[in-house]
Amino acid sequence: MNFTRRRFLEASALALSSPLLGQVPGERPRQDAAVKVLNPRTRVPVSIIIDDSTCLVNLNKFAIPQFAAANPGKYDHYPWKSWPDEIPDSFVRKFADWADENGVKGKYSIVPYPACVGRLDRQIPGWTQRELADSIKLVRERIMPNWDIHPEMVTHTRIIDTKTGHPFTEISPRFMENWKWCGGRSVDEIADYMSYALTILKNIGLPCEGLTTPGGFGSDARPQLAQATFESCRSVFQTEIPHYFRDLHASGDQSVAPLVQNVSGLDSDDPRCVVHVLGCTGDWTGGWDCVTPKGADAFITEDGQRGRMVEVIKRGEPAIIVCHWTGIYWNGLEIGFEIFREVVKRLHSTFNHLHWMKLSEISRYWAAKELTRIELDATARFVSFKAPFACDEFTVDLPFKDGIPVLGGQSLEKVASCLNLKPGTWCRESDKTTICIKLAKGESRVSMQM
Repeated sequence: MNFTRRRFLEASALALSSPLLGQVPGERPRQDAAVKVLNPRTRVPVSIIIDDSTCLVNLNKFAIPQFAAANPGKYDHYPWKSWPDEIPDSFVRKFADWADENGVKGKYSIVPYPACVGRLDRQIPGWTQRELADSIKLVRERIMPNWDIHPEMVTHTRIIDTKTGHPFTEISPRFMENWKWCGGRSVDEIADYMSYALTILKNIGLPCEGLTTPGGFGSDARPQLAQATFESCRSVFQTEIPHYFRDLHASGDQSVAPLVQNVSGLDSDDPRCVVHVLGCTGDWTGGWDCVTPKGADAFITEDGQRGRMVEVIKRGEPAIIVCHWTGIYWNGLEIGFEIFREVVKRLHSTFNHLHWMKLSEISRYWAAKELTRIELDATARFVSFKAPFACDEFTVDLPFKDGIPVLGGQSLEKVASCLNLKPGTWCRESDKTTICIKLAKGESRVSMQM
């Protein structure tokens, strides 16, 4: 059964008691307790969420006076007039070179109509059409291969009237993306707004599988936000597994594993879900507003023994750093970028079981992990899977201490240890067999042959 509007409203009411308001799990399949789904390749996913990025425009320079107009007195201390208008493409290229060299992946926002300066699919006053086209091309060719592109709504400042394309005349928290607009609005209204943002990026050849919320966008309409993400991504890009970033837990023991929400149709030709990806850190690299950063030690100390990333990695949950592009560039001083480089250097020197992944890859894995039906026949020595979504690095422990795993008539290749796992391989430790396979959508079976 599809996740109908009626079922959505009923589930939304129940979700109000959830730790994160709006967590509506939906359907779940049967999974035999003797078969354990592990992290991909038994490694810990790591990623970086970069917010407030766009093409050319230094977003905070133009956002702060609009924030100040909506909240008089709160932003008067920022010397925004002295900040540069632009974060140049030379810095984007420098960042991309470093990320590629170190295997770093994540999410990179492209605000489609940054601070109302101009639409990326039309023009940005202050820059030539050639400069804009070259900047978009740079994102497409150097960022997109290893980073998900998200719109961070439309402007990251004022709410746009999607019928006219202009900001609403009222300048208040009620008509700013970062604050109160979502409260009391329907799924259709929020999905229409998201679709407007996604369409601008589609117009410039930047496909998206998810969205990022600016500031408090959606915090008072979480059930609607999740469903609107699904509907807008499906409508504009036909995304199979839409995802979004809205929340983070920068301390404490609360899980930071992705939340697979609004699941329906697992036994149909149209399985549906949306994944809420959680960050695990605060922005300790300089913030959106170029404040004094906490520095690398907040993420991981030089000896690799302490820090938020260490805590989460040791728990085995996805460890996803949250930061802002404006703080990475830090008005040309690159303070946040220097912190990033040190954090990644420390992570790589401390841990040998990390797996850099895009948010869409993490989302797909968690959807497969939670939504694949798993049945064990211990006597006949096989495990059957029914997967609503394909997954390239699906990794599971099987309760067999002997035999060779076979998938689709093909024996998997044995490797020396779990750290050597890749799709099509297996290893054995004590009384269990660990396999890593390209899980196909639909039904498949792994049998143990003597």
